[in-house]
Amino acid sequence: MTIPKVLGRTSSINVRKVLWTLDELDLAYEREDWGAGFSSTRDPAFLALNPNALVPVLVDDRGALWESNTICRYLATDTPLLPRDRRARAIVEQWMDWQATELNTAWRYAFAGLVRKFPGFEDPAQIAASIEAWNTAMGLLDARLVDTGAYVAGETFTLADIVLGLATHRWLHSPITRVEWPALTAYYDRLKQRPAFAAWSLPRVP
Repeated sequence: MTIPKVLGRTSSINVRKVLWTLDELDLAYEREDWGAGFSSTRDPAFLALNPNALVPVLVDDRGALWESNTICRYLATDTPLLPRDRRARAIVEQWMDWQATELNTAWRYAFAGLVRKFPGFEDPAQIAASIEAWNTAMGLLDARLVDTGAYVAGETFTLADIVLGLATHRWLHSPITRVEWPALTAYYDRLKQRPAFAAWSLPRVP
């Protein structure tokens, strides 16, 4: 089997999800910079791998895969990060899907305006609404962590913690007014003890 290759810049939170997963599983890989500031994802060679022109893309001996959470699931299949038990796996994937839909929708406008400073994201009212939605969503995650007392899916670290751990890092390091959520703070402190998390979060951009 060939060593998989990850295409994407490390400033992308979605690329870092995949890299953290690979490191957590102690899998060898190669990486190439693609995206903003590097090789264009509009290059025909890249579009042949991902017609959406987005990073990351994973390329292995079976071909190309895109969508970060899907790549993470692919890598983690038959490992402790993604349980074999049907119900336990569903809980992990439930929270991964929530991250990709509800949570990402909440922070998108504020992050684009305040951190990335993209044109068209300067409206103060929409930024404020996005911050409020972001804090509310993180409060939901905090409540979940109060219930489990440890990790998102329960007592054991799983793939859900990779995607939501980086999302928590983004929330804590973005220039916004945050609600104090104690369980989230304790959760983040637990994650910082993992070498693979430290490699792809601190002190990197959110």
